[in-house]
Amino acid sequence: MSNTTIGIIGGGQLGSMLSTAAKNLNIKTIIISDDKDAPGQFFADEFIFCKYDNDIKIEEFCNRVDFITFEFENIPYSALTKIDSIKKINPKPSINKIVQNRLSEKDFLNKNNIRTTSYIPINNENELKSSQDFIPGILKTCTLGYDGKGQYKINNENEIDNLKINFENKYILEKLVKLKKEISVIITRFGKEKYEIYDPIENIHEDQILKYSKIPAEINKDLFNKSKEWAKYISEELNYIGTMCVEYFIDKNENLYVNEIAPRVHNSGHLTINAYNISQFENHIRAVCGLDKIETKKLYNAKMINLIGEDILVYRNKNFQHNEFFFDYLKNTVKKKRKMGHLTIIEK
Repeated sequence: MSNTTIGIIGGGQLGSMLSTAAKNLNIKTIIISDDKDAPGQFFADEFIFCKYDNDIKIEEFCNRVDFITFEFENIPYSALTKIDSIKKINPKPSINKIVQNRLSEKDFLNKNNIRTTSYIPINNENELKSSQDFIPGILKTCTLGYDGKGQYKINNENEIDNLKINFENKYILEKLVKLKKEISVIITRFGKEKYEIYDPIENIHEDQILKYSKIPAEINKDLFNKSKEWAKYISEELNYIGTMCVEYFIDKNENLYVNEIAPRVHNSGHLTINAYNISQFENHIRAVCGLDKIETKKLYNAKMINLIGEDILVYRNKNFQHNEFFFDYLKNTVKKKRKMGHLTIIEK
């Protein structure tokens, strides 16, 4: 084990996989989480349980690590800036401030001439009722909400009265596109014009939760190149360090739209563990810890199945082929719509 220690904020499956990647590089890991049952504790060298406003524990954590990163973007911004004032975090917290809010995220993208779906801020029911030009659409909370939480599909204006929305929250209404498919691009930026980028990944969602991913994505060369170029441009504009995911919509007319930016390793990139010589997790650790950038190459085509809820119970008792790789996140409670593990299948 080297003398380097990385601190990871958050102990879910992404924190677990970051810990595994760090250990493979002989880097010690300390996870800090506000969930005492966080599965990351089974993969990290050390685990600290505390609320993110516990200044004493936060300071102890910062002083025991050389580098700090995080596994999910919805950590309170105040906690991130507090930690960053003691020891620098990568990616930097100012990026989170942009992408934690769907409205500021889309404003940022449009300001940089990157196409998104049409959208409008919504603060009350009257504004929603007067926004027929954006219906059919999806009403989303500006902050928080993932895997379909805090989102309401509106097919026509007659459905508005039945929504029972709490307008104490701020919302954004996004006009639906005639969706052909969804893709994502994972990129790791090491510094100015220094990055490794994975080929676009094709994704299928069920109940607004990612269910299947595959590489290569079945898209034309123009979309292949444009999705990569936009990911590079976004990472440069954000002065990003680490692994980031850009999620895209493709409509029936082959137009590309950025759906959202995830400032972290991403569910759709799990297949990079088995399909590439360097996974998204290892590249993230390398970038954050200032290690060498190694040329990243695809070794195999692959597909991934997310194991949601009780799916995991079947897979825990299965026998697998030589080209199948089962990952159990070791979450102690099986819940409906909860990501419990995944299976990656490579094509040799």
